[in-house]
Amino acid sequence: AGRDVIAGRPGALSAGAVAVFFLYLRRLYSPMRRVGKSANRYQLAKSSAERVFGLLAQEPSVTSPADPYTPETVEGAVTFDSVTFAYDERPVVRDVSLDVPAGATVGLAGATGAGKSTLLKLVPRFHDADEGTVSVDGVDVRAYDLQSLREHVAVVEQQPYLFSGTVAENVAYGDREVLDGESADDPAARERVRAAAEAAEADGFIRDLPEGYDTQIGERGIKLSGGQRQRVAIARALLNDPEIIVFDEATSDVDTETEERIQESLDRLVEDRTAFVIAHRLSTIRDADRIVVMDEGEVVERGTHAELLSADGHYADLWAAQADERPVSADD
Repeated sequence: AGRDVIAGRPGALSAGAVAVFFLYLRRLYSPMRRVGKSANRYQLAKSSAERVFGLLAQEPSVTSPADPYTPETVEGAVTFDSVTFAYDERPVVRDVSLDVPAGATVGLAGATGAGKSTLLKLVPRFHDADEGTVSVDGVDVRAYDLQSLREHVAVVEQQPYLFSGTVAENVAYGDREVLDGESADDPAARERVRAAAEAAEADGFIRDLPEGYDTQIGERGIKLSGGQRQRVAIARALLNDPEIIVFDEATSDVDTETEERIQESLDRLVEDRTAFVIAHRLSTIRDADRIVVMDEGEVVERGTHAELLSADGHYADLWAAQADERPVSADD
């Protein structure tokens, strides 16, 4: 006991030994804390690794067939024949039939959750239809080689994913030549990136960045504005010169002025391509060759802007709501 040490009784530790004990105990405290932290880090790393390896071990639900169709080019005609699709037995697309000729621009309108995005995700086989068929140039998309199909179909989403890297690396993501082993810094690859950026009206602002195409843009492109991120995403989509392109509310998160600039570039980009445009603002699709209106997974109207306004149905209601319910004529 402490009193024994102080009294110097036989068999008790000396004061010096007690002092040394506490000195070593103090020195032991810091390593033990580090061991505890390391154990916690190990458990976190183990849990993360289990999730990653579990994901890598999953079998993809969509794969290429045993003898895939791999065309060099496609015309771009798209057909939906009695297509139905459900998430967890909840129908999202119901018995949709559409015949879209090559080179046409089709606008899709409807309330949130109407099934517009899901329908178009069936074209590049992000999902497969539960019933019916989706065809490109008369060939069921399930017969295509998956990589080949997705080289012919590009998608620009509402919130495109940009990763931490340079502008050039983000545009080149998915470049078929880079995927085949060519360096992303190869002069030919850089020229393809620049050409795609020019087509997307992105080359100008990219050249104005501190390091041009080599500028680091941060995780999810945080160093770029919303309009700049969208134009980088459009350039990425155009890199492989797809015959079919899907714009999924691609201008919904930008201001009106930026939307107008992007829209001007889109009008040029869809020339000689089959284009599907899901509209947040109906003014985006008023000049489309055909407008398809969806409600609760079904096609409820189709026609031109003027025809649908004259029909005074779902589309006319949506148009009036966006125009603050002011009277609108078919010529507006």
